[in-house]
Amino acid sequence: MDHAASNKEHLSNAALGQGVGYGIVLGLGGAFALGMILVTFILRRYNREVQTSEMFNTAGRTVKSGLVASAVVSSWTWAATLLQSTGVCYRYGVSGPFWYASGATVQILLFATLAIELKRRAPNAHTYLEIIKARYGTFAHIVFLVFGLATNILVSLMLIVGGSATVNALTGMHTIAAIYLLPIGVIAYTLVGGLKATILTDWVHTFILLIIIIVFSLTAYASHDVLGSPGAVYDLLVKAAARHPVDGNKDGSYLTMQSREGAIFFVINIVGNFGTVFLDNGYYNKAIAASPVHALPGYILGGLCWFAIPWLTATTMGLTALAMENTPWFPTYPDRMSDADVSAGLVLPYAAVALLGKGGAIGTLLIVFMAVTSATSSQLIAVSTICTYDLYRTYFNPSASGKRLIWTSHAVVVGYGLFIATFSVGLWYAGVSMGYLYLMMGVIISSAVLPATLALVWAGQNKWAASLSPIIGLACALIAWLVTAKKECGDLGVACTGSNNPMLAGNVAALLSPVVLVAVFTLIFGVDKYDWKSMMEIRRGDDHDLADAAGMDLEDIPGGHNETTVEFDEEQRKLSRAGKISKTATVVMTLAFLILWPMPMYGSGYIFSKPFFTGWVTIGIIWIFCSFIGVGLFPLFESRATLARTVKNIFLDVTGKSHPKTIHAQAVEGQKTSGDVTPTEKSAPKSIVESG
Repeated sequence: MDHAASNKEHLSNAALGQGVGYGIVLGLGGAFALGMILVTFILRRYNREVQTSEMFNTAGRTVKSGLVASAVVSSWTWAATLLQSTGVCYRYGVSGPFWYASGATVQILLFATLAIELKRRAPNAHTYLEIIKARYGTFAHIVFLVFGLATNILVSLMLIVGGSATVNALTGMHTIAAIYLLPIGVIAYTLVGGLKATILTDWVHTFILLIIIIVFSLTAYASHDVLGSPGAVYDLLVKAAARHPVDGNKDGSYLTMQSREGAIFFVINIVGNFGTVFLDNGYYNKAIAASPVHALPGYILGGLCWFAIPWLTATTMGLTALAMENTPWFPTYPDRMSDADVSAGLVLPYAAVALLGKGGAIGTLLIVFMAVTSATSSQLIAVSTICTYDLYRTYFNPSASGKRLIWTSHAVVVGYGLFIATFSVGLWYAGVSMGYLYLMMGVIISSAVLPATLALVWAGQNKWAASLSPIIGLACALIAWLVTAKKECGDLGVACTGSNNPMLAGNVAALLSPVVLVAVFTLIFGVDKYDWKSMMEIRRGDDHDLADAAGMDLEDIPGGHNETTVEFDEEQRKLSRAGKISKTATVVMTLAFLILWPMPMYGSGYIFSKPFFTGWVTIGIIWIFCSFIGVGLFPLFESRATLARTVKNIFLDVTGKSHPKTIHAQAVEGQKTSGDVTPTEKSAPKSIVESG
């Protein structure tokens, strides 16, 4: 293939070699898999955790805010987060990273409100599709099932296609080999540990990723021979704009927020990312896994910490590429990068090679590997949960035991991994890049965003408005997209349909057409008067067989406890309060990110001065350090008691001073004497008792 050959040719001098590619893809993947097998063993032996269907798919619903935040950051840090954001910086200058970051942060912040509503209205749900089924019935459920799985497939394809292109460009490893090998380690550790393994490895991935980003930014702005300070970078960007002025930017400058094409990308970015957050069951998985008091702070902390990752990474590496592309250190020298290479996401690896040579290539390979594998794990769990509960248990075996549910989950994880890899190979042969998929996803899925959201927050949406709006909205989006492409350049090839104006038309039509459609169907079929009760009747999985096989009482296993009436009422009180806080906080932060911060700079056409640019970069570096504290160090601090207890129990076991069974017995006895309420002391709500 021409594009694969050109990638290898550009990096012929800086390539790491295929051995490094195979070593990282297989070696690191294997290391994470072995690490999670060890962690799962430790949790089972010392914390009484048994891999029940509930634990596999919901992590026992007990995850704290620090780990929720790191899981959100990791799941939202795709290959596209790093590669696409750097590409838009290369194309549009400083506006690109900000538009990317702000246009994809607001969805996480707004989703915090949805996460609270989900936990409040459907405490036993495993997927948001179960909520659709409980409220609207089978037809609506099938419609949203299609949109939900389409979201997961599109996101998974972007991860594998973008990641494999980068591995190929940096190491010469064949793209198809990378496509099939990247998911192997992920499948292995997801099979072993389920959602808990995904969340724990998310934290490890995020920790390593943030350190490498910090190294890149400090090298570019503090220690590099050619760059070395924000002032030096600024001077080189002024020269770059003189050589290649940006069409549509104020005075052709890379140092302004006023960018016509950047603003178009901003709208496409916002619309597409609503679909990939609000329709991706992976985010609902994280909300479901969070303990009630930790869902809101977890999502808000995650959103704020995530913002710095694309903003600083793209500002650093995109501007590094612009500043250094006319020097012999840049892989494409003396040529500029081709549009195909930019769309394939290769600005970041090329800039890293120019900045740090082979060290930069290894750093890029590591962060892309971390981004691809952690987000892929989230997608595997999201799809396995949908197939297990929304397909298998709903339509084929409503009385499935815990053993059957977990077997189904395992089978789906393996099958879906193979399916996505094979699909990615087809896209590679067709020449469809990660950038194309990123822009197209909103066209395909965003018409279901509004109806899905209203299902949780508005009692008045009737089932026909919920069911038909996504279908008709998709038709409107496809028509707008393809008609605009035909009028713009007269053909429907990848290059034309992937350009900004057709994508803008399709994305906006997808997100906004349901506003009209929901109103029309509400007028035709009337306002619904839903009482939210059917959502409370969603059942948990029955894991008694798995607990019995492990020789344990289900009540003693983390995640197996049935809530009492007192506990349930207290949870509802906390969630109701969190819901009020989340609505206020998310609206304020959304206005700040989308309007108060960027719009005055866009409207005024301000071109950054050298001191302003220095301040801009400094804020980004401070923010990334705060992100490192928030999602790198805070989860360790928050779990310090559990970590200390586990280490102590391992020490007692290894030295022969105490057996885990003795430790567990003492822990249970301690709970009883301390006055903890047991499930038999008070009656639980009917819906919770029925959940098993």
